[in-house]
Amino acid sequence: MKRSIIALFTVLCVSVAGAQPVSLSLTKALEIALSDNPTIRVADLEIERQDWVKKQSVGNLLPSVSVSGQYSYSIVKQEMAKGLSFGADNSISTSAQLTLPLFAPSVYEMLRMNQTQLEQAVESARSSKITLANEVKKAYYNILLAEQSLSVLKESEKSIAETVANTEAMYKQGLASEYDLLTAQVQLSNLKPTILQTETSIRTSKLLFRMYLGLPSDVEFTLEGTLDDFAEEVAAATVPTNEIDYANNADLRALEIQSKLLEHQLKMTNASRLPTVAAFSTFMFSGNDNTMDFGSMMGGGAMGGGSGSPAPSTKKEWWWQHPLSAGISISIPLFSGGKNVNKAHEIRNSLQQLSLQKDYLKQSIGVQVENSFNAILTAREKMAANEITVRQAEKAYEIAEVRYNAGAGTILELNSSELSLTQARLNYSQAIYDYLAARADYEKIIGEGFEFAPTEEEEAAEPTTTKTEE
Repeated sequence: MKRSIIALFTVLCVSVAGAQPVSLSLTKALEIALSDNPTIRVADLEIERQDWVKKQSVGNLLPSVSVSGQYSYSIVKQEMAKGLSFGADNSISTSAQLTLPLFAPSVYEMLRMNQTQLEQAVESARSSKITLANEVKKAYYNILLAEQSLSVLKESEKSIAETVANTEAMYKQGLASEYDLLTAQVQLSNLKPTILQTETSIRTSKLLFRMYLGLPSDVEFTLEGTLDDFAEEVAAATVPTNEIDYANNADLRALEIQSKLLEHQLKMTNASRLPTVAAFSTFMFSGNDNTMDFGSMMGGGAMGGGSGSPAPSTKKEWWWQHPLSAGISISIPLFSGGKNVNKAHEIRNSLQQLSLQKDYLKQSIGVQVENSFNAILTAREKMAANEITVRQAEKAYEIAEVRYNAGAGTILELNSSELSLTQARLNYSQAIYDYLAARADYEKIIGEGFEFAPTEEEEAAEPTTTKTEE
């Protein structure tokens, strides 16, 4: 139902594309991305594929029935002696065989491994969604940062343009020098390339964001809110701890599942050395038109007659048979050239390698968590400091503007205060983005930060695991 609603929303987006841009919140963008992105759809199809693989393995425990048939015509019959032949001209045979496995250890272990493979596919889908959610969040924040930076630059451009106009009027009245006018005009000209670069950055970020969401190229969109809207949320948010259980880390869970798969392979290798038992039943129905030459068998004539006697007597009829048998077959592997033993050693070696990789990965995750934690703290401190700096820069610019208009200040003071104010505002926006991006990376490391409706295969994976293990 949830995916149907999302699909309907996407269709509505396309239908109103020519009328007005679609407004996207972060939550809505995540829902669309986690439903329509190709990587997510591929991961969901992989879950479905593993479910079919498991059903194939179940088929190895079900009865198997085979039917075969044959027809033959004898062109030249077999002879026992010259002139004495026997056999049928036409032969028909059909057979049916039923086999039922009674004890198959390797198949039982294969079923357990198939369940683990299904868990691996589910975990891979979860990992893809975590990664995609992180990318969507950072792309969303990046667009808001670029748009807010553009707004700050536009406001600065407007303020400098007013300064240029005032300076030009004062220059014409002889109250300002040509140097002041040129300095103001140069500052305005230097700002325009930065504005163009920021506009290009917005277009590039939106293309990437569109790709993550799988939106058609003809669908225009806008993002709800501004980066400043997150400031209060950031200030009220609880700082995460660096001492957290990161057992849900996608990479760590992938190694654990891979280790389980190797353990199943080891058990399958050992199980291949155990006997297998199967019941079988065979039914055959066959017939041939056997011809018996009684005259030849009696020495050449009926009742011992001579050349004038009648032709030998022959009799041709169909002879049908339908044997039925049943039994039990036991297969006991005795020697296979040491393949199974060496295979077991190979798997144990791989398990040791995975154990070392897992230990190293845990240390690496610990470092990543610590770095993300420090980045979050640093961003919050920068936000607090830059917020104060913005207020101070605004006050300093107001003073410099009054002084310059009154003729007590210089154009250099005004330009410097304008530049400081613009930089302070940009730094404040950057600090908010740094916090949000660091928080998104932190959530990715610990395996959180997204919500989605699980598929039917994902819902069934855990209960099926319990039944298999029992």
